[in-house]
Amino acid sequence: MEWFVAVLAVVLLGAAAIAAAGGMGEMSRDPVRDVYRQDLPDRPLTAEDLDGLRFGVTLRGYSMAQVDEILDRLGAEIAQRDARITELSGWLRPQAPRAPELPRGPSIDEPRPVE
Repeated sequence: MEWFVAVLAVVLLGAAAIAAAGGMGEMSRDPVRDVYRQDLPDRPLTAEDLDGLRFGVTLRGYSMAQVDEILDRLGAEIAQRDARITELSGWLRPQAPRAPELPRGPSIDEPRPVE
C-alpha cells in the first residue's frame, strides 16, 4: 500500500509539473502586464478611446494614480464641452421680437405750438 501511495504521489507531481510547463494546453501568447501604459491622444477623448482603456491591477485593485489621472482629464474635458454647449446654445436661442418703434407724438410736458 505504501508503494501505491508513493507512485500516486509521483504521478500527481509529474502531472502538476507538466501542467505548469504548459504541456496540457497552450497558454495565452499575449504577455500579462499588471501596469498598462495609458497611450491616450492629446485631442478630446472619444468613446473608442475609452473602450480600449485598461488600468493596471495592484494589490488593492486598480492603480489609483492611473484612475485619478483619467478621471481628472475627463472631468476637465466635460467641463469644457459643457461651457461650449452653453455658449453655442446662447447663439441659437431665438431673440424676442422687438416691438416696432412707433412715431412719437407730442409729450404732455412739451409745449404745443400756438395756432
